[in-house]
Order: sequence, then structure tokens, then C-alpha cells
Amino acid sequence: MITSTQIQLVRRPDGWPVHDDFRTVEVPYDEPADGEVRVENAFLSVDPYMRGRMNDVKSYTPPYALGETMTGGAIGRVTASADPAVPVGSVVLHQRGWRDIAQGPASQFRVVDEIPGAPLSLRLGVLGMTGLTAYVGLTAIAGMKEGDTVFVSGAAGAVGSAAGQIARLLGASRVIGSAGSAEKVALLTGTYGYDTAFDYHAAPVREQLAAAAPDGIDVYFDNVGGDHLEAALDAFRDGGRAALCGAIAGYNSTESVPGPDNMANIITRGLTLRGFTLSGYLDHAAEFNRHMAGWFAEGRIAYDETVVDGIENAVDAFLSMMRGANTGKMVVRL
Repeated sequence: MITSTQIQLVRRPDGWPVHDDFRTVEVPYDEPADGEVRVENAFLSVDPYMRGRMNDVKSYTPPYALGETMTGGAIGRVTASADPAVPVGSVVLHQRGWRDIAQGPASQFRVVDEIPGAPLSLRLGVLGMTGLTAYVGLTAIAGMKEGDTVFVSGAAGAVGSAAGQIARLLGASRVIGSAGSAEKVALLTGTYGYDTAFDYHAAPVREQLAAAAPDGIDVYFDNVGGDHLEAALDAFRDGGRAALCGAIAGYNSTESVPGPDNMANIITRGLTLRGFTLSGYLDHAAEFNRHMAGWFAEGRIAYDETVVDGIENAVDAFLSMMRGANTGKMVVRL
């Protein structure tokens, strides 16, 4: 028998989550039954969508159950196996995060190759679902074309930092980003290939985007919502397209969030705003992997990670990510 340390949700957050909404438990595992594997997790992913799953509301994925271990992206190595298709030593991606040791049916663990020069954590970030989200949003959702001017909100986060680079590699003529500090703005233009960027705390987003894109934008990749979406609606050229990926500005609000005051622009400029979740676009993974493998091997992909050590600090990592303390992908290293 072995014991796994796991994080459970015990109370629905009211506004911003706090530590008392969670608890840490020890869960015993017997040896894997036929068809099962045991995995020692190396990295856990904490992501904005998890905040939505803490609410007891209908959404694209069921809410976390109170008193049960939460789930989320993770990568690790198989340490015990009762399935010959997933032998000991295999590196696997799976959704049994929020715990140091995972165990379950082998069918729920996907064997992946180790990528030369890449830490395992990148499979949770720019080389994995995070990068795929950015790629799908730009291509399948917003229909980005060569020569487009692209604006990305929350551009120093995991998806945003990938979206800016992918837009550039796909031929965008100009890439504009927003971030929450002067340091992050410098990172966007110095490392991630953004032509210009602005600190959304420094002045109204509407004013800063208008100055950064005096000729307008064609594509908006939205991670924030709120005042950023409103600003984009003003900046769009005729026929502009938005990929609505997240609305983190309102995730922890306890009151109704006011909508943009310029929705008529959608009509008069023939705009398209399209929301998406990645689960409906996994058929784009092979195409993305072909592109990303080449870009990464050629040294054309930059990345940052904010790494927090220890399962005992997983909640802190999540809370910090929700407040924008991360640069690039936030991961928990075990």
C-alpha cells in the first residue's frame, strides 16, 4: 500500500478563493489492479478554467464535487503497471492532477515521448494544451490570415505568450499585447516577439490600444474580457474576428459584470466574436504538433514558467496564478 497526498475542494468560493476552501488529505492506494497504472507526478498544471469548476453552475465541464480530489492536467512517470501497453518508466499525460501520486485505468493516461531539450513541464504548457489552445484560437476560431494585425490580452500568461509567438510565426504583420506590469510588457517585446505592448494598469485600455493600433486590428485573442473586449470592439477594422478564450477579469466577481458599451460595432463593422473551449477542437492537435515540433527544434519558441515546488503549495500556486503573479505557465513541481 502507498499513500497519495491530494487536494480537495470543501467549500464553494464566494468571490476570490481562500485557503479554507480547500483541504489536504492522504489517500491510500493498493497495488494496481489489472489494467491500471500508478504514476508519480512530476508536474501539475493550475489554470484559470479551474476557478469556474469551483462554482456549482452549469458549464462546459462539470463542477468539482465537494469533498473529492480535484482534477487537472499533470505529467509524470509510471512507477507500477498492470497493463503491458503502459510499462513502468513511461512518461504519461493525464487529468489526475492536484495529487502527488495518481492511480487508475491505463486508458486515462496517455504515453508521450520526451522531447530533446524540453523539460517535461512544457507538455503542460507551450508544447501541450496551452499551445494548442493558442493555435486553435488563432486559426480555427479567428481565422487569422497572413498580414493581419493581432491583439492578445493577458499576453504574458501561458496562453497569451504562446498566442503572440504563433501569430508572428503564422505571418501576422503586427502583434500587440497587454500585460499587468512594466516588467511583463518588456518581456513581451523583448522575448515573445510582440511589436508593442502596454501595461493595462497604466491607463485606460481603450486609450492604450488605440495608440498601439492606430490603423485598427483584425484579430483579437481574448483571455481577459471586460475592458479589454470593449477596447477591441472599438479598435476592430471591418470584418474583424475575436477568439474568446477566457474572461479572467470577471471570474471572481460576486456581482454582475457590466458588458461592453459599444456592442453596436459588431453590427456596423460586421464583426465575428466566437467563444470556444479546447475539447471541441482536439482534432487540430496533429496539425499543431507538426508546426510546433518544427518551431521548437529551430529555436523559434520562447517560454517562461513560474514554478512552485511541492504539493503542499499547490493552492498557493493556483491563487497566485489567478492574481496574475505568474509569467508564462504556472506549474507545480513535485
